[in-house]
Amino acid sequence: MYILPITLTIAGAAAIVNIWLAVRIVTVRLKAKVLIGDGGNALLSARMRAQLNFIEYTPMVLILMALIELARGTQTWLWAAGILYILGRILHPFGMDKQTPHPLRGVSILTTWVVLIGLAGYAMTIPYVTHEGTITTVSNDGVTH
Repeated sequence: MYILPITLTIAGAAAIVNIWLAVRIVTVRLKAKVLIGDGGNALLSARMRAQLNFIEYTPMVLILMALIELARGTQTWLWAAGILYILGRILHPFGMDKQTPHPLRGVSILTTWVVLIGLAGYAMTIPYVTHEGTITTVSNDGVTH
């Protein structure tokens, strides 16, 4: 049984970030007395959008990480990608709290995209490159040529 230590750790961190994002929303909801929607409150709207943005990207990052870890095992660069993603996602809501463009938002978006594109690119090469670096093709019968 392979437990995917990198993916499990990053998934756990992502769950904690998601709860933190929810608490930030609830704090504004209670203060503004808004039970449903954003009530026209710009800060509440921004915090709701920051959590939604997190939810939009995180599943794909975790799926790619898990599949790469299953295919290639635990690798230092995969740890770095996961940690970088989480750090970027922590910065993002602080940039979203501002009603004007903020560098933290830009940095976090760029970090998310770079990690996601990197994971996607690597994942797409795995079926065609062996551990020794040989490029292969896989036929319909499952035999490597």
